[in-house]
Amino acid sequence: MARHNKTPVDPRFPAELQRLRQASGLSLRGLSALSYRSKSHLQELESGKKQPSPEIAEQLDRLLRGGGQLAALVATPSQPASVADESDALELAQRVAASDVSAETLDRIESAVDNMASAYATTLPAALLPMTRRYQAYVSRLLDARATLDQHRRLVVAGGWLSLLRATLHIDLRHRTAADAHLAAAADLAEHAEHNEIQAWWLETRAWDVLTTGDYSAALALSRQAQAVAPKGSSAHIQSTAQEARAWARMKDQRETRRVLDRVEALVSPLPTPDRPEHHYQYDPAKASAYIATTLAWAGDPAAEEYARTVVNEMAAAGASRPRRYASARMDLGLALLTSGKPDEASAVATAAITSGRVVPSNWWRATELLAAVEKTGISEAADLRDAYETYRPHHLHPHELH
Repeated sequence: MARHNKTPVDPRFPAELQRLRQASGLSLRGLSALSYRSKSHLQELESGKKQPSPEIAEQLDRLLRGGGQLAALVATPSQPASVADESDALELAQRVAASDVSAETLDRIESAVDNMASAYATTLPAALLPMTRRYQAYVSRLLDARATLDQHRRLVVAGGWLSLLRATLHIDLRHRTAADAHLAAAADLAEHAEHNEIQAWWLETRAWDVLTTGDYSAALALSRQAQAVAPKGSSAHIQSTAQEARAWARMKDQRETRRVLDRVEALVSPLPTPDRPEHHYQYDPAKASAYIATTLAWAGDPAAEEYARTVVNEMAAAGASRPRRYASARMDLGLALLTSGKPDEASAVATAAITSGRVVPSNWWRATELLAAVEKTGISEAADLRDAYETYRPHHLHPHELH
């Protein structure tokens, strides 16, 4: 099955891959054994004859201890310029003396946090992670500087958001120990700053994390805790309510799923479009249809197909400017099509989602479920889906994390 990877790749990628492989003391055959990829495929990557998917770049980065170098060279077309410019912003901010927590420094840090949260939807987790680390380290140093109570609180809040974002990136990459550590840090900083929204977001993030591992009752409890903590009507309140609906959906309780989705709709309907709809921590009403599609598909509700198809068509018409969400939407449609008895189309849609290279490791269990369901139907197209799955799956995951 031919694949045409259209992800732009920095021309330095082949040389950097070869340099890292040689520095690790590995032959092409040795790297092939570690990565479960053919020697000829790796040779074509090093010669520039083939372009890697983001998933392959991230895998090779980990195996060769590239520190994000290879992943960062696989560019994201829609990555906002603000993120690319953050290195300049950080360099300027670091010129400020460590003893000076000025208003300008705080404004720049808060702006950078918003920019990174806005870039989350379109930037590879491995590419965004180094920037998050650098800002986190800078905020940590400034916390020891002389500051007023208000300045200190603003730093603590910024640190809380950075810890939360970093935990989310580690969850996406299935870095379990790091994710847990930074979720705990976000919780501590939120408590210290008495910041209810960050407290709610870390609970909601934890709910999503355990949902992906199959602990639906824990996800339900955590999402309800988040709703109790969150300021009423806030983005965290809405998102955690939507998370509750997802937990019910995974438990196949269609009545409770519908009931909670009605609550989400009531919360979302009066909302205007936010200034930065792409911001991960600002609920965009446009997300509502995508969440409904996901939730109904998981619940096995027949209405899921119409919702999912509408979402996919709208995203395609908009040029799929949010590739990760677009891949998820196509998996939703695939699952809904299976419920509607259309396995051929489901297989084609699922294959398109997987070969986009935008299914992050934390979402791979959805691809695993789709593959199993398609293969169960016995259609011949399942072989193409299996081929795509084996080519793009994150080989570093433990077997239980694929399910």
